Amino acid sequence: MEIDINTETPIDKNIVAKNVELVGKKFIRAGNTRMIRRMVDLIEAETDEKYIRMEVGEPGIRPLEIELSPELAEMKKNVSSYPPPDGLPVLKTEMSKFLKSFLDIDIPPLCCIPTVGSLNGCYASFMTSTKRIKGQDTILFIDPGFPAHKSMARMLGFNQETFDAYEYRGEKLRAILYYKLSKGNIAALLYSNPNNPAWICFTEEELKIIAELADEFNVIAIEDLAYFGMDFRKDFAHPGAPPYPPTIANYTDNCMVLISSSKAFSYAGERIAILALPLSLYNGQFPNLLEHYSTDTFGMALVYGSILLTTGGVSQSVQLQLTGILRAANEGRYIFLDETKVYGEKAEIMKQMFIRNGFSIVYDRDGPDPIADGFFFTVSYPGFEGDELSERLLYYGISSIPLSSTGSLRAEGIRICVSIIQKEQFPLLEQRLMDFQKDNV
Repeated sequence: MEIDINTETPIDKNIVAKNVELVGKKFIRAGNTRMIRRMVDLIEAETDEKYIRMEVGEPGIRPLEIELSPELAEMKKNVSSYPPPDGLPVLKTEMSKFLKSFLDIDIPPLCCIPTVGSLNGCYASFMTSTKRIKGQDTILFIDPGFPAHKSMARMLGFNQETFDAYEYRGEKLRAILYYKLSKGNIAALLYSNPNNPAWICFTEEELKIIAELADEFNVIAIEDLAYFGMDFRKDFAHPGAPPYPPTIANYTDNCMVLISSSKAFSYAGERIAILALPLSLYNGQFPNLLEHYSTDTFGMALVYGSILLTTGGVSQSVQLQLTGILRAANEGRYIFLDETKVYGEKAEIMKQMFIRNGFSIVYDRDGPDPIADGFFFTVSYPGFEGDELSERLLYYGISSIPLSSTGSLRAEGIRICVSIIQKEQFPLLEQRLMDFQKDNV
């Protein structure tokens, strides 16, 4: 859909059109957040107009003035040493305590591994899982999901299968999963909980279903908890006390859990995450691994193959800084989930702005319940497909990504990220949405 050249838009339409052409419509269709971000940066620089930035999921909260672990000063005396690829013992201990304190699961320090962000943890999980059993070479994505995960699988040459979870909630999930897994080619399945971008949250019942079928077909469930504890309908903020966020690790040992420090701790710039797996999977022996690694033990192949050979391990200073954060959280001195509640507060207000100006919520239900307010929500506008809507909104100073890039079947929608929008920007957002509706009735 072309912009009417007679329409005056809040952002100079000629400059927007030039940069869309320069960077390419294909990056909008693909939901490439980094390239869309670059394009908006270029438009802002040329027009001196600030965008309402909703395309990239970065934290919008000032990070904790962390209590650095006392080990950091000692480490600085010996910066000539490489970091252990499976993590510093002091961090592994705090990771294990964190998993017990906030998920009520028992994962020994041996099986708690720092990675260079959750993307690196996902990369290593894909690499090792697809080499575990001959013939299991495919990743199943429970969509919608983070576009970078599929790009990663495509880059690595792995086969992919997908389905959109929206119509398969509750017991309906069992049938579609059985159909997919019974083919025998699935090595691992991946989902996020809460979900990026739809913000649906799998229930305990649904996680049990996934776990049962993962066990039946010997498939690894990779649980991406990037938005840890951010289903604000329950209070998960207090260590060692229920309720706890749902996790598949309560129901199967065929699982790997990823917890990003970027969102929960507003620590995105340091690139560190937790990768945790049960001891039985870590120690599991799979002869097919020897075709690709020097060991047939899954955990050893994961650490000393997939992680060591891609990053060499996470820098020691960052590991020790995360140690300080986790220690403060474990001891109840840092109530990190109280900090992130602002995302839900902003989402509640922003949803109403969009609805008042002719938009509809796309993923509006979480099973039988209304969708919660959190880091993301999804919207559509009559007469537009998602990629058209994302492009059109650029002329009104609003950036986003289309849902088609996330594996969603709801091609009419776009993803809205609330994280870096400041409340003082709300009047500007409302005005731009009003301008959009006026021009697109």
